[in-house]
Amino acid sequence: MEAFPLLLPGWALQAQADGPKLAAALSTLIRAHVYPQSLEVTPKGVFFLIRKDQEKRLGILSSGGVADFGGLRHELTFNGQALIFQSCPLTPEHAQALRRHVPWTAPRTLGLRASVGCGDRLGLATPGHVRAVRKHTLAPVFAQQSIREMTRTGRSPQQVLDDAMWGVFQEGWRQGYGADADHLKTEEDADRCIAAGFTWFTIDPSAFVDNDADGADAATLAAKVAALPWADLETTWNDLRRAYLGQTFHVGPYMLSFEERTLRQALAKYGAAIAHTARMYRHIASRMGNCPFELEMSVDETEVPTSPAEHFFVARELARLGVRWISLALRFVGRLEKGVDYIGELGEFEAHLKLHVAIARTLGPYKLSLHSGSDKFALYPLFAQHAGELFHLKTAGTSYLEALRAVAELDPTLFREILDFARSRYETDRATYHVSALLERVPHPAEVPDRDLPALLEHFDTRQVLHVTFGSVLTATDAQGRPRFRDRLLAVLQAHEETHYRLLEAHFDRHLRPFDAT
Repeated sequence: MEAFPLLLPGWALQAQADGPKLAAALSTLIRAHVYPQSLEVTPKGVFFLIRKDQEKRLGILSSGGVADFGGLRHELTFNGQALIFQSCPLTPEHAQALRRHVPWTAPRTLGLRASVGCGDRLGLATPGHVRAVRKHTLAPVFAQQSIREMTRTGRSPQQVLDDAMWGVFQEGWRQGYGADADHLKTEEDADRCIAAGFTWFTIDPSAFVDNDADGADAATLAAKVAALPWADLETTWNDLRRAYLGQTFHVGPYMLSFEERTLRQALAKYGAAIAHTARMYRHIASRMGNCPFELEMSVDETEVPTSPAEHFFVARELARLGVRWISLALRFVGRLEKGVDYIGELGEFEAHLKLHVAIARTLGPYKLSLHSGSDKFALYPLFAQHAGELFHLKTAGTSYLEALRAVAELDPTLFREILDFARSRYETDRATYHVSALLERVPHPAEVPDRDLPALLEHFDTRQVLHVTFGSVLTATDAQGRPRFRDRLLAVLQAHEETHYRLLEAHFDRHLRPFDAT
């Protein structure tokens, strides 16, 4: 075995180039694969991620052991030195301890940098995400999942954060990443994510958005306004009239003004949502104390688009209430359906986007967040051109679909079973999504040759059917109560992780490349 200069004290490698060689030497010594990118030298010892068969563990090499970590301990000799090797299971306690000893594994705030959220419903995708992000410019949010998705996948906030962290550690991503507790609706859900260590909180007040305000007559609007939680809004209707009516607001090269109908409609539509967001923000701020965090408000999951005047009103009122936010997710014009490209007129979208960006620059600056942003390839050049750094791309289900593409390539039988089951669940599971796939346009998997199965992931209707049924697939059980698909799916991906990472990297390259020139 070639000698490597582990220098005490400090456990410093003589040169960064020795890392891959050290990993190979350690792999031989401990008879398990050491991921070279994970090697991190600290004053306490050398930390690294190892894999033996299908199990991954945390490895630590030190002179006397590191007390914060349990697991198995072995005495060994390396380069003539008597050392302690610890092999630790990937538990929440060990994840927390690693974040203390290796700070770059902990999430942090990202600020006003263009960014991308890489949702991962299986807990295995982060290494593929890292490999793509390394080649591009968007700052990453590697831990991201909504409470709704956690419920459907049977995961906890702690599992979501820790799974992303182990992937960050495996790939040696040292440039920082965010952790987004997505679509939070209650203070209780926020508390769970705060306890887990999230740094970005997306407030979803969609239950408080009045979608009927747009078409309401004057009397109905007046009644809706009167019923608002005025104490929480800390203002009055007359005060708002004085603040908005009869004025011209300059937003970049544009001018906005409010008629009484426009103001009353914006207030009726979003007033309760603004009050709820302010309550959630204050609750999170009180729980986080001196710990930095970032907030996003999301009104994308509503029936009708957010007009520029409504965007201006929401942002101005949030600021008046003392809310500080980093990103705002609007309901844009057109159809942003799950797992497929934008459906709508691009010229209209661009015209609205330019005005929304001007408002974000004037009243912020803050980022505009594109939710259901997966696979919206037609829109990325527009955001890159007009929003620049004031942009956040949120993806989730597209990584699950790439996992299924890997399964289609590696285990056609399992893929056919999943697609058959997804077809049976689609009409039920689509209820909470804006999708337009039709089952009659989804091929029967038994009729598709093995070699053509991966190509089904390019098929509009098949993508959406597989996308919206993920929760049913991952929680389905057989007659004995055992997981029907989940364990087999994970086993295929774990046994062929490089295939999985390759597909993810290629897919996310397509998402991230348009932003490289911003």
